[in-house]
Amino acid sequence: MQYDKHGVLEMTEMNYDRNRPAASNPIKINDVSLRDGHQCLFATRGRTEDMIPVAEMIDEVGYNALEVWGGATFDAMHRFLAEDPWERLRTLKKYMPKTPFSMLLRGQNVVGYRNYADDVVEAFVQRSIDNGMDIFRVFDALNDFRNFEVAARVIKDNNKHFQGAVCYTLTEQRLGGDVYNMDYYLKKVQELVDMGVDSICLKDMAGLLAPYDGYNLIREIKKITDVPINLHTHFTSGMGDLTLFKAIEAGVDIIDTCIGPYAYRSSHPAVEPLVISLLGTNRDTGLNIKQITAIADEMEVHIPKYKHLDNNPKYAIHDINVILHQTPGGMLSNLVNQLKAMDSLDKLEEGFRLLPQVRKDLGNVPLVTPTSQIVGVQTVNNVLFDSEDGEYANITEQVKDLCYGMYGKTTEPIDPEVQQKALKDYPRGSTPIEDRPGSVLEPELEKAKGKASGLARNIDDELIVALYPVTGKRFLRWKYGHEKIPLELRPRTLSQVEKEETLIRKALSGELSANGTKARRQLEVTVDGESFTVEINDPYSNELANRARRSHRAVAKEVEEEEGGTGKLIATIPGMIVEVKKEVGDKVTADEVVVVFEAMKMMNSVKAGVNGTVKEVHFASGDSVNKGDLIMLIEPEE
Repeated sequence: MQYDKHGVLEMTEMNYDRNRPAASNPIKINDVSLRDGHQCLFATRGRTEDMIPVAEMIDEVGYNALEVWGGATFDAMHRFLAEDPWERLRTLKKYMPKTPFSMLLRGQNVVGYRNYADDVVEAFVQRSIDNGMDIFRVFDALNDFRNFEVAARVIKDNNKHFQGAVCYTLTEQRLGGDVYNMDYYLKKVQELVDMGVDSICLKDMAGLLAPYDGYNLIREIKKITDVPINLHTHFTSGMGDLTLFKAIEAGVDIIDTCIGPYAYRSSHPAVEPLVISLLGTNRDTGLNIKQITAIADEMEVHIPKYKHLDNNPKYAIHDINVILHQTPGGMLSNLVNQLKAMDSLDKLEEGFRLLPQVRKDLGNVPLVTPTSQIVGVQTVNNVLFDSEDGEYANITEQVKDLCYGMYGKTTEPIDPEVQQKALKDYPRGSTPIEDRPGSVLEPELEKAKGKASGLARNIDDELIVALYPVTGKRFLRWKYGHEKIPLELRPRTLSQVEKEETLIRKALSGELSANGTKARRQLEVTVDGESFTVEINDPYSNELANRARRSHRAVAKEVEEEEGGTGKLIATIPGMIVEVKKEVGDKVTADEVVVVFEAMKMMNSVKAGVNGTVKEVHFASGDSVNKGDLIMLIEPEE
């Protein structure tokens, strides 16, 4: 075979229709549609029932691997879908036995948002293997590879594939500068090679890797190792497919893509254009485009079920601003949603202004789960509660843990003043550790088994509770019929979606306008980015109004208006109650933590604020709270 200078087979030697030649160095393709694709586009709400119709078809394509699990799927499934994440893994394996399965593992974070004890990490990785996992893409949000050690040992002991990931991030618009430069990434790659990884993933979670930077980086990595290189990039900035193409030219071994309907936006480049573009070259994928488009057609059928999760009018286009604010898609949506829940969306620009400074104060960490949430939530807190820049009036528990070293070593030193504020009265002490975080954590699995007693029926159930103590137990109550699954968490059918769309069309046409003395309710409907206020007949409006009058939000409003507000603990931000440490009648001191609640996956502790006696407790573990809710009433000492 003869190739031209661009690596393209001479046209005279090939027949595209009947005699497609094998490439001399085919690029390997991972499909990430069933994990990262729907995580990016539909908030990880893709359901197993919508994956099964395409599973066998996907298994026949010839992908290098299928990413189907890990990342946020474990959390989202049990929390928002009432699905067992372990069951999804087993089910998909039955339908896709040929192609290796891949998962995203957050190192010592496992699939949660903090570092867990070694026994939890060991058990989780082992059970993932036992349930069907083949390839483990392991990353750490700080690129501190000490957090790989325990997981890597279990993976290698089971002869499974250990892929070490380097999180790609920047502080400049392009690769370079004093922090994240070529030397930084080559050193990190060498660390992974020394650990004995089976392959290396360059993980660009925000679409920051520019095409020529990707080309140069791959070329330089190839000079120091022959370990296979896998490039993972997103389309957020609009550069994703360009970067993949240059990386292919540079000799990258594996790339991540999505099937068309789950591609682009903050997701990944689509596989279809790459298959056609590389056809007949020495990097030809070898994949059958007709097979892939048939899968795309089937996947498209189920997308209407998830359209309600797409509430961003800019969602369908790229956002080059990601290069300027360095904010991954998931982090950006969290930032917007939290400010929106606080009725403070007008402060978004202030958030963008402060975010780089908060990141710098916290050691210029890469922005990927969970550090993206840590930096993002702290930025929101600073926007809402600081009277001056750098005050850090409300520091989250995770920032305190980061400052103590419980996540590992930050890229640059944390600002000493911020660190001192964070570690004031920190339970573990005021002197940060330098050890591997997992080495200072006490075993957790037996305690989790105790918490899950009476609910869990096997080790997989116990691990759900170990990782998510509050929502995990709630899920087990749903799973085994102790509580009914809330209506809003049950699957939507295409028939239901069509009825909703019909309702919206009728509302917009005026067919649902109220008349006479019938109850009325106003709805705001957004169609193609344009908002309309419509009025409909609502027989439940009086009931809804009565509920609102009885709500704790009404009580909270009343107590906020009272002078002083002493002893009235009111939620300043929306979230979920994780733990209520005191009961009615308990004595408390002003500096005592009485409530812990979760907001945007970060923990916040609420102190009593006064010496006194608990008079009222309005919420329990697992309850949701909104801004202004009265959580607890404490009667101050006279």
